[in-house]
This record gives sequence, C-alpha cells and structure tokens, in this order.
Amino acid sequence: MHNVIQQLSGGKLPGIPELADFIRCYSPEDREELFTHARQIRERYYGHDVYIRGLIEFSNYCRNNCFYCGIRAGNPRVSRYRLTAEDILACCRNGYGLGFRTFVLQGGEDPGFPDEKLFELVQALHREFPDCAITLSVGERERAVYQAWFDAGATRYLLRHETADPDHYAMLHPAGQKWERRIRCLHDLKEIGYQVGAGFMVGSPGQTPEILAEELHFLQKLQPQMVGIGPFLPHCETPFAGEKNGSCEETLLLLAMIRLILPNVLLPATTALATADPRGRVKGLLAGANVVMPNLSPESVREKYLLYNNKVTSGSEAASAVKSLADEFAAAGFRVVTDRGDCRPLEV
Repeated sequence: MHNVIQQLSGGKLPGIPELADFIRCYSPEDREELFTHARQIRERYYGHDVYIRGLIEFSNYCRNNCFYCGIRAGNPRVSRYRLTAEDILACCRNGYGLGFRTFVLQGGEDPGFPDEKLFELVQALHREFPDCAITLSVGERERAVYQAWFDAGATRYLLRHETADPDHYAMLHPAGQKWERRIRCLHDLKEIGYQVGAGFMVGSPGQTPEILAEELHFLQKLQPQMVGIGPFLPHCETPFAGEKNGSCEETLLLLAMIRLILPNVLLPATTALATADPRGRVKGLLAGANVVMPNLSPESVREKYLLYNNKVTSGSEAASAVKSLADEFAAAGFRVVTDRGDCRPLEV
C-alpha cells in the first residue's frame, strides 16, 4: 500500500487494479500518511487559505429524473420554487457585503428559466460585480448556449460527471440521459475557456473500488480546475430511498487522492460531507480541500432545494454565520479569505 502512496505523492497515478486494491484495503496509517501529503501539496499552492463561494440555489424545477436526486421531475412532493432575477441580484448584493467574490448560480435543468433569461442575468451580475467570478451549475446545454453565457461574463461551470463508467451511469439515470452527452458537455466547456468543475458521489449504488479508481484516471485525463465530491446520501422520494449512505471516510480518502493527482485543483469540502458528519468540512480541509460554499439563497427556499435527506440548511451553512464558519476553520489552522480564489497555475 505504501507504494501507491509513494506514486501518488510523486505525481504518478497507479493502474486501476492497484488503486482499487488500495481503496479496498487501506489502513488507518495509510490514510493519515495520504492526508499529510495532501495537506503539503495544498499548502504549496494555496497555503492555509480557504475560499468561500456564495451558493444561490435559484430553482428546484428540473426536467430530469436522476434516480438519486430529490428534485427529480418525477417527485410530486417537492415544493417547487423559482427565484426572480431581482431575487438573485439581491442575494449577490448581500453576499458581496459579506465578502464573497464568487457567486455560484445553481439550479435544476429548468425549462421555465430560459437560457436567454440566464444570459441577461449573467450580464447584469458581471456589470454590477466586475471583480467577482460568476459560476454556473445548471446542467447540460448545447455548446452555443455555453458560449453565450461565457461571452456574457460567466467564467466557471460546475457539471458533475457523476461516474466515469458508462454502465454505472446507466444505473443512476433513466434511459434518456446519456453518459456520452455529459462528457461532451464537459469537453465543450473546457474548449470554450471556462474553469470547469467535475465530480461524483462516493458510495453511490453500484459503485465499486474499480469504478472509484476509474474516476481518478478520468479526472487526471480531463484536468478540471475544480472537483466536487461528497458521500452519496439518499432521498426518501427517489428509487434509491432504501440505499445506505456513502462513507465519509472513503470520501476523505478520495479528496486526498484527488489533491495529489491534481495538485492545483480547487477542491470543496462539500455540503454533503457536512451533512453526513458535523465536522465534515474541517475534516475535508485536513484531507486537502480548500473551498467551502455557504448558502446565500433566501432562507424561505433553502429547505426546498433538497437533493438528499437532512441537508444542512442552517447554522454554519447560512451566509449570516460566515464568522462562525471562519472561527471554526481558524481553530483548525485555516483562514477564510475574501478572494475570487482562481485556480493557481500548475508548477512545472
């Protein structure tokens, strides 16, 4: 097992069988050694800084029926909402005053929020907050739409690929949703010039150590600027309602491994990790993460954007509690900074 850690720490990615064996059989000592190397790499690129992103979940309407998602079109018990452009601008104004310099607009693939409307919104945000990064996370679109949003001022795009294995993707989605289209969208975004974020759930139904090893090879080949991972957490109104939670420990292991294979990546300690473990964010930072995404959405809608059960929607997740979040991180040796937090150049 030590050989795998040596290879990862040296910037080399072992083969899938060797990685799968490590993921299946690592020891507590292996894990701590891996975390130590991941922290060293993170500190080389980003020091002890933690970047905060202001998350605005602006619509929970979605045309898709992903088997794991609580806002899937086939869930009749969702209390649907859609923020107006003025609502979203107000969230950003509030966030700017709190020190946020990146706004993440996230929503389902909502036919009621047209591409043109989002284009106009991005333009308005770019005019009012020229020193801020605008990140979009609204799923699959045609390349021309991505290009228009980029031209309007969006510079980052988050699109989780969910799995590097096409057969596994088919287990997680209905027949109309294709792995090949998802991957094409990621490549379109990179070619246009976005800073691109990919990602996956750890412990999703049907996932194996071999598939997790494939994820690492996929990410190394894609070279995204951001990677978002978190433990799979079921929602009671989905086909996966009875499935068990993904492992927080395995998620932390994968975070550290991703830091080693993508040294300069922007790596969030996600809300899913914080939901599964009250100290999940700090543990994520100690495993190599350097980003958190507090929620700037109006309090009236936070509990309606539930991709999984028991999502953290208050306390340190609320934008009003940024100070307590900063205090928690400071106690662990980290510093929340007011910064766009762009991806640093890769050292040669």
